[in-house]
Amino acid sequence: MQGTELAAMTRLPFFCRGEVVKGFGRGSKELGIPTANFSEQVVESFPSDISTGVYYGWACVGNGDVHKMVLSIGWNPFYKNIKRSVETHIIDTFKGDFYEALISAIKEDIEEAKRQLDLPEHLKLKEDNFFRLPECKPVNH
Repeated sequence: MQGTELAAMTRLPFFCRGEVVKGFGRGSKELGIPTANFSEQVVESFPSDISTGVYYGWACVGNGDVHKMVLSIGWNPFYKNIKRSVETHIIDTFKGDFYEALISAIKEDIEEAKRQLDLPEHLKLKEDNFFRLPECKPVNH
């Protein structure tokens, strides 16, 4: 290993989470391997000294089960990408595709939010002054 690779290895394991965005659809459509593409904001949060390449680890969608995964960091010269990307392939057989699993996890989060927001300690925040606009005085022209 070279010095820069050794320095990057001290950053591992690296944990990240963030928004999954729609990619070009090449992973699932062209290759039959669906990937979850992280947003630019998440990609920019990665340490700059982590080399491009393929990594392995663990991933989950929402509060779902934790699965094995492979993650690609790079520019993918085959497709002539100009921005660094981070794509994760979760090694699991989802019912449907990854986006259906993601939608299911989001729906579970929505239901949990509804339950939590109906609790008295959260419901009282609905009446906070933040949600009241100041009284407007009429303007005479």
